[in-house]
Amino acid sequence: MAAKPAARTLTAQRLVLTDLDGRKRIVIGLAPDGAAKMAMYDNDGRERAEFGVAKDGAAAIGFYDRGRLRRVLVGEAVDGKNGIAIYGTNGQQVASLATNEDNSASLTLYDPTTGRARAGLGDSSSGLPALAMFDQNGKDRVEIHVKPNGAPGLALADETGKSIAGLPQKNASTQ
Repeated sequence: MAAKPAARTLTAQRLVLTDLDGRKRIVIGLAPDGAAKMAMYDNDGRERAEFGVAKDGAAAIGFYDRGRLRRVLVGEAVDGKNGIAIYGTNGQQVASLATNEDNSASLTLYDPTTGRARAGLGDSSSGLPALAMFDQNGKDRVEIHVKPNGAPGLALADETGKSIAGLPQKNASTQ
């Protein structure tokens, strides 16, 4: 007896794969907002990973802990931003690595309780690096940078953002 040929196409709006005990392990389908999504579940039925593409074309892969809190997100947005975001055990973002459509890149560290940026390392599309540190309110307070001519610079700011010191110092003849 000849084997029956396998179907070449399966059309469905939702596909649920289960393990031998009937527990859902993978769900592929469309979310109510129109996003295409594939979610993967652990043995206890908790969603631990997902891959999705939004209606606007943004794509992301997310990983979750046992409590369903996002821990890592890797994605690409329609505006050309790409990156990796890392989250702490409380669900707050603690770090990100991102690139933009102009090829600039940044690494940002966040306060694990408030989610505000505290330190950042960036490289502009023209290759100019800068390191910035922010206060508890997210205000830029210290910046170290290299200018286009290769000269280093240091800037210090008060809580309002006003420059209070810097190197190299400006003199009266160059202002």
